[in-house]
This record gives sequence, C-alpha cells and structure tokens, in this order.
Amino acid sequence: MNASSRIFDDIRLGLVFFTRLPLRHFEVKDRSLADAIWTAPLVGLVVAVVAWAAYAIATLLGLSPNLAAALALAAAMLVTGCLHEDGLSDTADGFGGGRTREKKLEIMRDSRIGTYGACALALSILARWSAIADLASPGHVLVGLVVAHIASRALIPAFMQMLPQARIDGLSAGVGTVSDNVVLTALAIGAVALLLLGLKGAVVAALCLVLLFVAFRKLCLAQIGGQSGDTIGALQQLAEITLLFAASAILA
Repeated sequence: MNASSRIFDDIRLGLVFFTRLPLRHFEVKDRSLADAIWTAPLVGLVVAVVAWAAYAIATLLGLSPNLAAALALAAAMLVTGCLHEDGLSDTADGFGGGRTREKKLEIMRDSRIGTYGACALALSILARWSAIADLASPGHVLVGLVVAHIASRALIPAFMQMLPQARIDGLSAGVGTVSDNVVLTALAIGAVALLLLGLKGAVVAALCLVLLFVAFRKLCLAQIGGQSGDTIGALQQLAEITLLFAASAILA
C-alpha cells in the first residue's frame, strides 16, 4: 500500500468513526484506528465547514447572529452524532456522582444522563453558542469554527498516548496503541490551524490548550486513574470552548 492510499484510507476511517456522514463501512488491511487517529483534526475541518455553511445560509436569510449560531451548533452536532457531547455529559456524571474509581466508571458507562451531565452539556452548548454569536461576521465565524474544531481534536492522540486506559474494555481501549508519529502529525495540523488567529493569537491559544491539557490530565488520573472514550470527548468539548472563547476575544 503506497502513502497516498494509506492517507486516503486513514481519512475514511476517521470520518466513519467520528461522524455520522453517509459513508459505507469498509475494511482496510494493515490500518487500524490507532493508525488513523491523526485524522481527527481533519475530521474537525469537515465539521467546521458544515457548521459554517449553516451559519452562512442563516445569515443570508436574514437571521440574527444568535439564531445563526444555534443552527451552526445544531449542524455540527448532527454531523458528529453528539459523540463528544455524550462524552462530556458522562464524564461530568461520573466525576461528580461517584465516590470511588469503580463507581465513577460504572456511572460513566450508564447511558442515562444525570444532573451533573445535564448541567455540563447545557453549559457547553451555551458557551459555544454565545462565542459563535459574538464572532458575528461569517468570516470571523469561519475562522473561529475551523480553529476550534481542528485544534481541539488535535489533542486527542496525545491524550490517548499520555494516559493509561482507565478500563480494559470500551471505546478507547479498543483503539489500540497510538504511536509518536500519529501524535506529532495531529499536533502539527492543530498548530497550523491556530495560526489562523495570527502569530500572537496562536501563541495565546496554544498556551491555553497546554494548561487545559495538563489540568484535565491530572483530573482524570485523580478521578479514574487514566482515560476513556468519555474523557476524550470531554477534553474535545473543553478545548473547543476554550478556542472559541479565544477566537472571540482575538477576532471580535
């Protein structure tokens, strides 16, 4: 398999795993999700474009930035199937409602949403909606969405590599071992996206992401002794919010 074929297959794997786009499942020989996880930020680009298209169409129809922002969020969540939102709510329920590591993991596996999860989800939607609406102009919204969706997902491979599995089964455990090359490739894509905020803006946003990453890593180790698919989703949501806030402060 040549390099271009591997890249194409990795992108297909990433889109199938991270989105609900109508792509047929397929078999790829000698490529696993651990190999393809570097494409997470590229999937973020697809999500950002779809969300921006919804915003732009709403603006053309004369809707206010508030209404357009709500439609942009809805479009993004429709494309991803609320994958990361689900992780955030489960993580909040587990970390907030469980007294022991085992109980926290048990709560996180429960499909029902509790008070902590509902509040976390509501705050996430409110924060992202307000930041997108604050950006206002379609041009600024495009930059904000592209930066937020790409760079937030660029952290995923590093997070998976730097924390042990919290459980022996589950979504994250089934991915496998993430290599250094995969981590570096994803981070490089995320760094390029941050440059859309300008050099100073990129530095500020990168520092915010580093602080978030370190703090959330420490929290996950203290709460459940590692990472799971839910905590990966929670990290993405927190990073997306952070970047949208940064974009709002820099651009708007």
